[in-house]
Amino acid sequence: MNDIRLVNVFTHRGRGGNPCPIAIDASGWPDDGMQAVAERFGHESGFVLPGSSADFDYAFRFWVPRHEMEMCGHATIGALWCLAKAGRLRADQLRIETRSGPVTGYVDLTDPDDPSVEISQPAGKVVDLTAAEEEEVLATLNLSRRDLLDLPIQNAVTSRVKTLIPMKSTALLNGLSSNMRRTEDCCARIGSTGLYPYAVEDRGAQRFEARQFPKSSGYPEDAATGIAAAALAFGLLRNGLVGRDSQRITVFQGRAMGSLSEIGVRLGFADDRPVGCLLGGSVKPVEPHALHQGSERLPV
Repeated sequence: MNDIRLVNVFTHRGRGGNPCPIAIDASGWPDDGMQAVAERFGHESGFVLPGSSADFDYAFRFWVPRHEMEMCGHATIGALWCLAKAGRLRADQLRIETRSGPVTGYVDLTDPDDPSVEISQPAGKVVDLTAAEEEEVLATLNLSRRDLLDLPIQNAVTSRVKTLIPMKSTALLNGLSSNMRRTEDCCARIGSTGLYPYAVEDRGAQRFEARQFPKSSGYPEDAATGIAAAALAFGLLRNGLVGRDSQRITVFQGRAMGSLSEIGVRLGFADDRPVGCLLGGSVKPVEPHALHQGSERLPV
C-alpha cells in the first residue's frame, strides 16, 4: 500500500489545485486501508480497481478522512492522468465504474508528458430552496439577502448535491468564513453535501469564482471541487448566466485558501436540451516532501 502518487488537480498556471493521493492499483485493498490513506494525507483520495464486469475498464473508489464518497471529480481526473503517465491506459476513451454511476473518461495523449483529461457528468438537476431553507443557509454563513444577487439559492446535482449561493461580488465571496459544525448541520437539514457560494467574474467570458464548504469531509474548505463546478454550470444555465452552447465555463476556486485553482466545464446539448457536461483541468505531480502528512488539511 505504499505506491501512492500525489498530484494537484485543477491547477491554475501550474500552481494551486486540489492535492490528491492516487493508488493506481488498489486491488485487494480493504476499506480501512483506503480510508487510512485519506486520513494520513488529509485529502480526498482515489483508488483504481478492476471493473466488476466487461462493461467497465476500471472501478474507482474515493475516500475522505471521515467516510467513502460515491464520486470525486478531481480524483477521477487525477487517477486517469496517473494511469496515462504510467502507460497503463487501455484506451483513450474509458468507461469507469463509480458508486454514483458510470463515468466516461477522455484522455488526449498528444503530449505524453502532460496528458489532457476530461470526464463526463450527467445532466444536472437544479431546485430552488424554500424560503426557510434559504434563511438556514444565510444564517450559517452570516449573510443577508443584500449580499446576494437577485437569484435563488439552489440545490444542484450531477453526482452529489451542492448548494449554489449567488454572491454579489468576488470580494464578498472571498470574505466569507465558515464553521464546520454549522455547515454540517445546515447541509443535513437541506439535503446537501456542501455549500458552494459563487460570484460572476466575467459573464461574457463565462468566468466565475466559487468556494466549497463541505458537509462532513473532515476539513472546512476545498481548494477545487469538480463535481460542485459541474453542478454550478447547470445552475448558471438555469439562471441565464451562461449560453446554451458548449463554450467553456471557467470556475476559479481556492483563492481564499491561497491556492487558486481552475476548473473547466463544457455543457453538452441535444436539440437544445442539456444532456450532460465534460469536466476537466490541468494536473501537476506533487513532490512527496512538499506535503506534510498528518490529520489536518494539508497546505497547498
